[in-house]
Amino acid sequence: MTTGKKTTPAAGKTSKSSAGGKPAQAPNAFSKPLQPSKELAAVVGPDPLPRTEVVSKLWDYIKKHKLQNEANKREILADEKLAAVFGKSKVTMFEMNKFLAQHLK
Repeated sequence: MTTGKKTTPAAGKTSKSSAGGKPAQAPNAFSKPLQPSKELAAVVGPDPLPRTEVVSKLWDYIKKHKLQNEANKREILADEKLAAVFGKSKVTMFEMNKFLAQHLK
């Protein structure tokens, strides 16, 4: 015996089928390949890369060469290559993107 009530999906769930896959996303500013300057290329390589990949490679370099301040992990202590990019010997991780923008075209 039915009550005549319609059943609804649980809260937060969608009724979309997963058979269609994800829709193609339009490229955005973060996924557009950018050419690094020669100073930045010394750290991340000479090929054009999306901004997200540049940041990832930069962090790989920082961690590999142990350039984070042990007392304050938010601070990056630049070696010669990073000093050429940042223009100073110490930057915070929050300042880093400001300096990267000057080295990507």
